[in-house]
Amino acid sequence: MASRTLSIPLPNGSRIPLVLALPFALIHILAMGIFFVHFRWSYLIACLGLAAVRMFFVTAGYHRYFAHRSYKTSRMFQFVMAFLATTSSQKGVLWWAGHHRHHHRHADQELDQHSPTLFGFFWSHVGWFVSDKYDVTPLENIGDFAKFPELRWLNKYHLVPPVVLAAILVLIGGWSLFVWGFCLSTVLLWHDTFTINSLSHLFGSRRYQTTDTSRNNWLLALLTLGEGWHNNHHHFMASARQGFYWWEIDITYYGLKMLSWCGLVWDLRKVPAHLLAEHTLAA
Repeated sequence: MASRTLSIPLPNGSRIPLVLALPFALIHILAMGIFFVHFRWSYLIACLGLAAVRMFFVTAGYHRYFAHRSYKTSRMFQFVMAFLATTSSQKGVLWWAGHHRHHHRHADQELDQHSPTLFGFFWSHVGWFVSDKYDVTPLENIGDFAKFPELRWLNKYHLVPPVVLAAILVLIGGWSLFVWGFCLSTVLLWHDTFTINSLSHLFGSRRYQTTDTSRNNWLLALLTLGEGWHNNHHHFMASARQGFYWWEIDITYYGLKMLSWCGLVWDLRKVPAHLLAEHTLAA
């Protein structure tokens, strides 16, 4: 009863517990601290650099590897990717990938967690993420990776990596680097990532006639290192490359290619030739 009292009710019957909403809001408030600390170019570089690096591990790790298994890697490097992706403060690796698999099974249908066309922008962008409706990890969707005890531990203690990152930044640069390198960087990373659930189903072009409302958006692709080619992805989700054509910039895929040259990842799944030949345009 106390947990329901200390929560914000939503029109769809879900609730946002304050225990989840307050830390999320606090990071946003602390990010405003950039106006109250001394500016240094190194702080801005750290902010953008940490946002980009963590975005890469969210897209290459949480999404393309754990959710879709679009390439292979070693058990050690999969843990490294999971740990670095978890510094994004987007909950645990099994939680993230398990819910994403569910999304693809039910995209823009009643069982979809975050369809903007059905449930509105706020819910798809952030409401579902901080509500109590999807707080539990759907282990039934992610049994292939839930068998690894180190990933189950990391999923359970998903606050450890961001706390470690925040502590390192405080030790290196004090409050100023914490505000720029962790708080503002995390806020930018959150909302960049969340646009794929919200804006990528509302704005852009549709090359393929999928059963959902996914769209390709070049601007979101730049902001999210390639995830904005969302209609491509929903048409063939198993590909390690989401920018199907050379002119569709996909920085995450370029990073994966470089990792493959180093032997850290391999067997990057390609888009079948017959799909590349398809050009069914929708209005």
